[in-house]
Amino acid sequence: MGRDPGTASLEDRTSLEGELTSVSFRDDVTGYTVARVETSRGEEATVVGCFPLPSPGERLRFEGRWKVHPRFGPQFDVSFCRAEAPVSEEGLIRYLGSGVIRGIGPVLAARIVGVFGADTLRVLDEDFPRLREVPGIGERRREEFRLAWEAHRQRRGVLLFLHDHGIGAATANRIVRRYGDEAERVVRANPYQLAEDVEGIGFATADRIALKGGLDPGDPARVRAGLLFALRKAAEEGHVLLPRGELLRRAGDLLDLTADLEPALEGALEDGLLVQETFSPEPWKGEARGVYVPSLCRAEEAAAARLRDLLARPGSSEDPREAQEDLGKLEASLGITLAPAQREAVLAALLSRVVVVTGGPGTGKTTLVRLLVNLCEARGESVLLGAPTGRAAKRLGEATGREAKTLHRLLEFEPHTGRFQRNASNPLEGSRLVVDEVSMVDLPLFSCLLSALPRHGSLVLVGDADQLPSVGPGSVLRDLLASGAVPSVTLQEVFRQAEESRIVRSAHRILRGHLPEWENTPELQDFYFVPQEDPVRTAELVVELVSSRIPARFGLDPLLDIQVLCPMHRGDAGAQSLGARLQHALNPFGRELRRGSRVFREGDRVMQLRNDYDREIYNGDLGRITWVAPEGNLLHVRFEGREVPCLDEDLDCLMPAYAVTVHKAQGSEYPAVVVPLVTQHYVLLQRNLLYTAVTRGKRLVVLVGSRRALSLAVHNETIRARFGALAERLRHSGGMDE
Repeated sequence: MGRDPGTASLEDRTSLEGELTSVSFRDDVTGYTVARVETSRGEEATVVGCFPLPSPGERLRFEGRWKVHPRFGPQFDVSFCRAEAPVSEEGLIRYLGSGVIRGIGPVLAARIVGVFGADTLRVLDEDFPRLREVPGIGERRREEFRLAWEAHRQRRGVLLFLHDHGIGAATANRIVRRYGDEAERVVRANPYQLAEDVEGIGFATADRIALKGGLDPGDPARVRAGLLFALRKAAEEGHVLLPRGELLRRAGDLLDLTADLEPALEGALEDGLLVQETFSPEPWKGEARGVYVPSLCRAEEAAAARLRDLLARPGSSEDPREAQEDLGKLEASLGITLAPAQREAVLAALLSRVVVVTGGPGTGKTTLVRLLVNLCEARGESVLLGAPTGRAAKRLGEATGREAKTLHRLLEFEPHTGRFQRNASNPLEGSRLVVDEVSMVDLPLFSCLLSALPRHGSLVLVGDADQLPSVGPGSVLRDLLASGAVPSVTLQEVFRQAEESRIVRSAHRILRGHLPEWENTPELQDFYFVPQEDPVRTAELVVELVSSRIPARFGLDPLLDIQVLCPMHRGDAGAQSLGARLQHALNPFGRELRRGSRVFREGDRVMQLRNDYDREIYNGDLGRITWVAPEGNLLHVRFEGREVPCLDEDLDCLMPAYAVTVHKAQGSEYPAVVVPLVTQHYVLLQRNLLYTAVTRGKRLVVLVGSRRALSLAVHNETIRARFGALAERLRHSGGMDE
């Protein structure tokens, strides 16, 4: 390809200066821009990269490197940009007429510059009333222009300040949305606040800003921020606390410091920023001291105290024989016979203040809960039903024929205060609370749930301890079982009807550390393994299965009935890459809206990524896009038959859901699931992850990929330990130094 002679003399440069003449593309989320610049020598150049609020007419100084695009030719790839006010009258007209002030277009901009010339920007900044000298601008319009100019100056100044501190355009926009005009003050006063308040900014970014601003690497404020962040990062990984030595090690690695961090830790403990407790015996390989952020310490203490209170109170005073008789009558009326463990679990739930019931697929948990609810109501008790997610609550309601709510709805979460209205002073109204899918409940939510339980109420916790733990901190179900302090019943018998399902049989084989069995027969099965060693070919096979082979053979709708579940986001067969492939295969056309790297198209299946209590949509909820307005950054999504508008600020909480991680599918079931297994995902190939994925499918499960990856997952029974002390507190109520 020939080279543009006008840029040939430029291409050895690593810097470029000129006036911005036009912007051909701008992504307001990422800040990525394609623009044309005219240099002082009159040469035209294309610049590409992320830089703040480019406006035609501005003078810009760029640093970066030249590259040759195969289609568009030479381009200057920007790594740094600094804006200066336009100086020529032509540049001023382009700048003011580019839309920086709503209502001022090129014609009016030319009139303004015609009156004030090179002094235009000074007049707008310092002597705005002089705008009355421009013909055709009345008092009302002048005031509108003044407010718009002031807002533009403030936002632009903040963005340039952030850009000078190494913050990219997309991140800078999020900071400005969070703090408004206070952004510069916050960044100057305490850059580490950004890591707490602004999504997408971690400690590394905040630390880079602080160090760029001249903070000494060993400054106590930096070390303290590192300790806090290490604990918060641990909470994101599921830990409730960190052993003291582990916290110091992680903080030292994070800060890249070999200096003694003990003084800073002691200072944070003395100031109440962190909390330390000592446990006996030493639960963490010779370490007895655990360090918490205060909120998680309070949650763990409160949960343990409430459970000890429940366990100390007597259960039902009725004769167990009466309960057995009532249960027998109900079985006879319904024409069913419970297995011994099921009967034991129902009686324990009737007679105890708190009981845990666990079991895998096909062991009769649903039947047990349905009978328990019927029996309690027949005896005049009011029963409340709850589950961690909307989909799990819906399934519980369908199974029992009663209303079931998410735990946040049950506890009446108030979004504006961030608190639950149901609590110890305003408890739930019911004599017995049944919670399903308890493995998904994290410690803070569990603590709030216990707090809202009526003083004389009873609690029945139902779940599968072999599934993945909660996304949030804690491993509540496993801790309750490990403590030995809470009554529990484990259902192990797989019933005949369930035993006929290869999905159920495969899930239990996986739990026992055996490879699942499959047959390649002409007859339809509900469980398959499609071998393929190459990750790229695995991804292609998944798309082929979802888009054509499964719909043709099983009559399933690829957009409604089939869900791809991946161990990881990344990789050729990861959720991100597969999601894009499936979107292209299943829904390639239609109006679309782009949000960074995400593409939202009419007809797409999407998933909500965070709880939105105002609109009653929750993390993990699936919906379909019904309408897109690209020009307004607006779309509508149908969630469970309800149309929900999603505005610009809501799109960060939405993602196309053709392929999601197994963690995101917790608590959900789908008619069919397809699971890619490749050795690229070896870090997360674990037995409980594969077991969770397989048990998400109701009618069909297809594993696609490497036999070695399947074997790795089945035989890796390592469960990443989560640091916490709920089990310790329940075992040894007097074993802590309070």
